Amino acid sequence: MLLALALPSPAGATSAPTGGEVRLGGVTVDLQPGTTQVVTVNHTSGYHAVVAMWAWVGDRWVRRMRTADGRIGYGGLVRGAVRVQGTGTTPLGTYSLISSFGTHARRPAWHLPYRRIRPGDFWVEDNASPYYNRYRNQSRGGFRWRLPVTSPNGSERLADYPTQYEFSIVTSFNVDQVRHRGAGIFLHVNGDGATAGCVSAPRWFIVSLMARLRPGRLPEIAIGR
Repeated sequence: MLLALALPSPAGATSAPTGGEVRLGGVTVDLQPGTTQVVTVNHTSGYHAVVAMWAWVGDRWVRRMRTADGRIGYGGLVRGAVRVQGTGTTPLGTYSLISSFGTHARRPAWHLPYRRIRPGDFWVEDNASPYYNRYRNQSRGGFRWRLPVTSPNGSERLADYPTQYEFSIVTSFNVDQVRHRGAGIFLHVNGDGATAGCVSAPRWFIVSLMARLRPGRLPEIAIGR
């Protein structure tokens, strides 16, 4: 973890950001009005990236954490609007950080909505399902959970990824459920190498981030290069 780094506030800024573009950590962030927490993902080479967390303090952005051991998808980066499911690509752009899940009981320091992974919990990637790109238990039905994850409509059984999904934060990518665009773009703990399209970072970074993020601060993640 590094010392905080203060950057000048955007021209004309007052006590809080009003939205628009700002550059943080070499990444262009498309701020929604009122956002005061941002995670930046700056691609460096291969599947590697620098991931940092920023907070608006007073009249400027301050870097709270940074790691050079971030990861992106094995397929590289692609514009979110043209991303295709199953390509291993990570979507460029700015997205909200909307909820979280993991293998532990909820901790008092966590403020984002949180679900503990239970047996039969999936992230639905079945393009024929009304629950596409949603968290759902197989007991509730509505998707073809028996399909293998290698199928074009196979969903992720969350318990199959105990390292990566020990701590995981959900992004708003494809929240509108555009079929074949892709599902389950998270910010989670590093595995052995590249991701299948998510962003990952070291465990310490995600654990600390889970304790820092506040829904009222409208946190976002900006992925760039």
